[in-house]
Parts: sequence; structure tokens; C-alpha cells
Amino acid sequence: MKKILIVVDMQNDFVDGSLGTPEAQAIVPKVADYIRTHADKNTILLVTKDTHNVNYMETLEGKNLPVAHCIKNTHGWELAPAIQEAIYDTRDKYHDFDSYFPYVSDHIIQKPTFGSIDLQNLVDLLDDATDTQPGDVAEITLMGLCTGICVLSNAIMCKATLPNVPVRVVADCSACVTPASHETALEAMKLCQIEIV
Repeated sequence: MKKILIVVDMQNDFVDGSLGTPEAQAIVPKVADYIRTHADKNTILLVTKDTHNVNYMETLEGKNLPVAHCIKNTHGWELAPAIQEAIYDTRDKYHDFDSYFPYVSDHIIQKPTFGSIDLQNLVDLLDDATDTQPGDVAEITLMGLCTGICVLSNAIMCKATLPNVPVRVVADCSACVTPASHETALEAMKLCQIEIV
């Protein structure tokens, strides 16, 4: 059985860039350590990157959140260095499936909005369940930024994609705009039967 570990949007702009917070900065070493200790041969590591184009401010999201961030190929779009190093340190433990999933590059999924349909398609394919046989995914764990937006969106989408697979969020490896919004998001996920660990 496979385990899936999803690291959500641990990018410079969300850590110490245009939308950075002290809470986000504080979780970086925890997330890096979690990757190193949990990305083993039984765990598929997936990483999302919030990805916007230069016309971001003209989009509906840009009008509601008028702060340019995670513009593709900028410094703010890149993963925080400690996270990138942790990914490289564990790369030899990865499942090698990139050639089968053309929208995944080096286990990174670029997403233009909060929740990623490409991520859910990949999770579904990795599970490979049928009407008569259970799937191959034993559990899904998420962590990252921001708890109340992208972590919450993708956790709920994972739960909807694989309703019989436990979905977990690591609370101390996630952060939101404020500590209060972080706690509110965790409580909302609990109501959706997402385990908070």
C-alpha cells in the first residue's frame, strides 16, 4: 500500500515574500524535517506550487487578493531553499512515475488556483481502485501554506476523490495568515472528517 505526502505551496512568496508571515517562516524547518523523515520508499512525495502569470492582477483571484505573488519563474515562485534541499535529500527514495504523468515535473504540480485538479487526478490514478477492489493508497497526509486556503482546498478535494482513504493534515507543519485563521481552518477540516495530527 502506498502513502501519499503532499507538501502544499512552500514557496518564497508565502514564506518571506509578498504574502509571507512569521508563522510561515516558523514551519519551514519542521516541514523540511518531516519530508526527510517520512519520504521513504512506501511514500509518494508530491509538491504543489501556486503558479500565476504576469496578468494575475486581472484575474478574479487577483481582484479579490490584489497582491502579486508566485508569478511563474520569479524568485517568489520558487520553493523555499530549505524545502528544496529536503526534497533533493530524499529524491533517491521517491517512486519514479514522472514518465506516466506528463503534468508532473520532478514530483511538482503547478496549480493556478487554490485546489489542484491535476493533483486530484494523480491521486486517483495512484490509488487505482475499481468498483470491486480497494485502491492502493493507504493514507494521504498534507502540510504547508496556507492552512485556510490551499491546504484546506486540497485536503477536501483529496477526501472527495478518495472518500475511503484517511486524509490527514499536520497542524504544526502548516500555517495560515494568522494563528486564529489557522485554527479555524483546522476545525473546518475536522468537520469534513480530515484528521488533524
